[in-house]
Amino acid sequence: MTVSNLLKKADRTFPILQATFGIEREALRINDKDRLAQSPHPKSLGNRSFHPYIQTDYSEPQIELITPISHSTREALRILGAITDVASRSMDKTEYLWPLSMPPQVTEEEIQIAALDNPYEYQYRVGLGQRYGKLLQSMSGIHYNFELGKDLTQALFEISGYANFVTFKNDLYLKIAQNFLNYRWFLTYLYGASPLAEEGFLKDDPTTPVRSFRNSPYGYVNKEDVTVSFADLDTYVTNLEDAVATGKLSAEKEFYSAIRLRGSQYNRDYLTHGISYLEFRCFDLNPFNPLGINQETLDTVHLFILSLLWMDSLTDVDTHLAQANHLNNQIALSHPLEALPKEADIQSILIAMKEVITHFDLGPEYAQLLETVKKASADPSLTLGAQLLTHIDNDSLEDFGRQQGKVFHDYAWSAPYALKGYENMELSTQMVLFDAIQMGLKVEILDENDQFIKLWYKDHVELVKNGNMTAKDKYVVPLAMANKTVTKKILHEAGFPVPAGSEFSSQSDALRYFGQIADKAIVVKPKSTNFGLGISIFQEGTSLADYKKALDIAFAEDSDVLVEEFIPGTEYRFFVLDGQCEAVLLRLAANVVGDGVHTIQELVDIKNQNPLRGRDHRSPLEIINLGKIELLMLEQQGYTPDTILATGVKADLRGNSNISTGGDSIDVTEIMDDSFKKLAADMASTMGAWVCGVDLIIPDTSVVSTKEHPASTCIELNFNPSMYMHTYCHQGPGQIITKKILQKLFPELT
Repeated sequence: MTVSNLLKKADRTFPILQATFGIEREALRINDKDRLAQSPHPKSLGNRSFHPYIQTDYSEPQIELITPISHSTREALRILGAITDVASRSMDKTEYLWPLSMPPQVTEEEIQIAALDNPYEYQYRVGLGQRYGKLLQSMSGIHYNFELGKDLTQALFEISGYANFVTFKNDLYLKIAQNFLNYRWFLTYLYGASPLAEEGFLKDDPTTPVRSFRNSPYGYVNKEDVTVSFADLDTYVTNLEDAVATGKLSAEKEFYSAIRLRGSQYNRDYLTHGISYLEFRCFDLNPFNPLGINQETLDTVHLFILSLLWMDSLTDVDTHLAQANHLNNQIALSHPLEALPKEADIQSILIAMKEVITHFDLGPEYAQLLETVKKASADPSLTLGAQLLTHIDNDSLEDFGRQQGKVFHDYAWSAPYALKGYENMELSTQMVLFDAIQMGLKVEILDENDQFIKLWYKDHVELVKNGNMTAKDKYVVPLAMANKTVTKKILHEAGFPVPAGSEFSSQSDALRYFGQIADKAIVVKPKSTNFGLGISIFQEGTSLADYKKALDIAFAEDSDVLVEEFIPGTEYRFFVLDGQCEAVLLRLAANVVGDGVHTIQELVDIKNQNPLRGRDHRSPLEIINLGKIELLMLEQQGYTPDTILATGVKADLRGNSNISTGGDSIDVTEIMDDSFKKLAADMASTMGAWVCGVDLIIPDTSVVSTKEHPASTCIELNFNPSMYMHTYCHQGPGQIITKKILQKLFPELT
């Protein structure tokens, strides 16, 4: 039985692209003096001993970013972007990640071994330093983890003629590993990006730039007395065990092959349980990309792996791989503009890639990848290493590394309220994801459009929707708070102040009510609403025509409408979590202030240029629109969009102060009297709400609230209240809410 021609026998409908991927990226933290950071691993990242995504590698400043298993390269790169974002913004703001595989100038004394809790892991690193030197360990790269899809593997097994699935899978992965080592030089040529070592790193480094120091004999290689054969799995396992037994390796994981068989702690287990996946370890960091690798590379490597499976199996494996290793070293140490040597059989790779594309009808995207590879194979100037040549200055890349590192650092800190790669999700959910990754919780997005995520630590699982809807709230509580009539009745019966008013299910009934409120200040709003939608406020009475317009707007949002008395005073949003008020926000209704030059429309356009303003709750402040409600509000003040306001004159564009309708946010948590905070918390507890937004109208905050004289009126309770507006405010210090949610959900991590 052989897997040599197995892929060629496969039907073109086989799920050939089905696979799982993982990326591990190493990078050094650099301080404000552009030297290796001497600070400890960031405290905000929790315990690195269990952190699933952000750990330390050899040294204390060498951070390692690890993606979860992903079902596409695009998904893997996306989550790597998020993890990188979290890591970058969890470090001291003066530090940045070094974008190159080779470190800046560094001494052995500057390299502090990672202060890990596990004594074995610490001593293991001490041993590596003694065996190879600390400087070697300061190199950084990317590991590309790959597993063939379960359905694909099963389909191939069924046509293979193998009787045993484990044996089949081992032969399948071993074939890929053998062919990978035989053609590893191909990736070194394309993606080698470590052309030089900084002064003092090596004693006898080459005098001209090379393609990849890291993938040459100067890089991650074991001592010459360590020989491990890939000819067959039994020999591979035995050779590794012998190397450990004789002290040539301190552990099996010290085997620095460009590829590793993965899935078990001990290699002997593969004989009985099978190889689970492969780890390709030969990728230098791409310093032109903030993640160290790009989408094109990930997809090209996937196609390359499939072509390795398409090719014939090697014969006389040890001889071929010895020759291939020599060729790889030759290419790694050649000048980046030097053409491939004649020994490099590039045509076999290109043909195999083309045949895979054609046989499985992979389409134009993969055809374009192949075309790009062909051009680079013929023109070395298109390779990654060649692109670095123009950035070498006085035999150094330090200036380039600093510039790129700081550019990527600035990018990480741009729009700090968002999670890179997930900007299309609702902002509070982005913030929860950021904090969850930072704390070391495992995350999975169950439904991106519905903002539904899964968080877990060990066996403890929590489901979260829209940032703060969790199992902590009973099902009926959000339903009750969504219904303004129910909310008012519950609060009123408990003795809390609420506005008087009436409910209408038809516009005709509501219009007949006009005679009772014609001269009164009123609020017209949908019975069930959120984000201030459909609300109209008349502080000095209104006309029948304007009242009808307000009813039209409200009935457009719900089949039932409330007409309530307008309560004078200032509206504040209190955020209550688990019986405790955590934040208080003053929200100013959407407005513009005149300058004597610009029209109201122009003032709105100017205000909307604020980078904190965006749409659909993806930014802390919302874009101001001049819609029906705003135009009605302007009309009541005697203005139109073309009115030029005098300097300092304010035009209100909304009666309601919701941030979601263009309002301004001011954090007043620290100055709000505790009596009002307790009142809001008591209201939330009365509703049975774990998370609640309490909207209070307070005429005078200097008057202390008591049970007998609450000095305020509750106009609304909100389930699933926005959290981002409390953190990223128009004015004030801001309050961190999302992390408190997670600490309540996972107290074992605090």
